[in-house]
Amino acid sequence: MAVVDIAGFIADLKDHAVDHGFHVHDERHFVETYSMRQAFEVDLHPEDACGGPLDLHLALELDPRSMLAFEDELMTLSEDEDPSNTYVAPLLFTWALPPLPNGPDLLLLATELAGVGGPDLPLEVTAVDSYAAVTDDPTRSLTLVARVEVPLASIFLGQESLCDTLDRCRDVSEFLIDRAPAWLGER
Repeated sequence: MAVVDIAGFIADLKDHAVDHGFHVHDERHFVETYSMRQAFEVDLHPEDACGGPLDLHLALELDPRSMLAFEDELMTLSEDEDPSNTYVAPLLFTWALPPLPNGPDLLLLATELAGVGGPDLPLEVTAVDSYAAVTDDPTRSLTLVARVEVPLASIFLGQESLCDTLDRCRDVSEFLIDRAPAWLGER
């Protein structure tokens, strides 16, 4: 049995996300058989935007070497010592919108989102322009990714709440939902 209860952490994180106004749709757990790398994924979105157009995907990626090294560190500690924050697991938040006929200016969007996410939730803004036919106008698909490092020690000790991160994710989601109708050509 693993020393760190990652499945319990994900269950708590889903409950916590609901408390912060998100609606959870689906979850998955993947284990790569060769390397034993794991990924826990959760699909969610703001509760009031159940009909779309925004999708939010949360993924916790676990490197088995980090997990084993953290467990080795735990075995060397006395009962009154806390583990270090040396070993972390990346928690990725990925927002996606459908193809946007009136896609935004990426530099302006990235600048605006930097103010919404703040320094604690840096956002990477990516767009892909697709052409259905050579004579058609491009349609732009927009994706945003935020990466947060979660210390395994905090998960082990039950101290990782991610309240601020979930609040900022909610703010980013609301920002995108407010602007999506104009990008989709609905108003």
